[in-house]
Amino acid sequence: MHHRTVGELMTRSVVRARPQMPFKEVARLLADNEVTAVPVVDNLDRPIGVISEADLLRKAADQPDPSGRIVLPHPEAWERIQAEGARAEEIMSAPAVCARPEWTVVEAARLMAVHGIKRLPVVDEADRLQGIVSRGDLLRVFLRTDDAIREEIHTDLLRRTMRLAPSEVSVEVREGQVTLTGSVPARSLIPVVVQLCRGVDGVVSVAEHLRYTTDDS
Repeated sequence: MHHRTVGELMTRSVVRARPQMPFKEVARLLADNEVTAVPVVDNLDRPIGVISEADLLRKAADQPDPSGRIVLPHPEAWERIQAEGARAEEIMSAPAVCARPEWTVVEAARLMAVHGIKRLPVVDEADRLQGIVSRGDLLRVFLRTDDAIREEIHTDLLRRTMRLAPSEVSVEVREGQVTLTGSVPARSLIPVVVQLCRGVDGVVSVAEHLRYTTDDS
């Protein structure tokens, strides 16, 4: 089976900010390039942080409310420091949480979930910036056609990996939802087949209605 990697899904042309870039230049950089965040890189092109619209908005939120109607909670110390920052290195979220090009969609998605972030700079072995991958990029695996998913499960997974005859298991795919029917030689193979199907790029869910010849549980 072939799993699409971060390197295949990432955007390679990345807009960058430098640590000393003034606040207004960063805001202009985001607006001009129609992006919501950029990595901040050092002189060796290694990401040291990421600056997003949310980071910039802390400065706006820190300004006094002319109407006096909005009562805001007292900001944390780190939020106050960011709000008072005038350069990218003072405003960015750091350190940068990065991915590697060879990672799978699952690895990148889990890292995003753990850190509660929407994008990951992608770096090589020397930590130099190679691209950036977003949630939207990772979701592109679910744009695979049902026919492509079925062919991979039927040919690569069931026939080549599991060594099952074409007549033993039938595969139906609708909107990424896989249904398996038929029979396998042993009961213990059923969870194995299901788990392998779930790992195929583009699969949303797997339902099985499989029988077995031998109960080896």
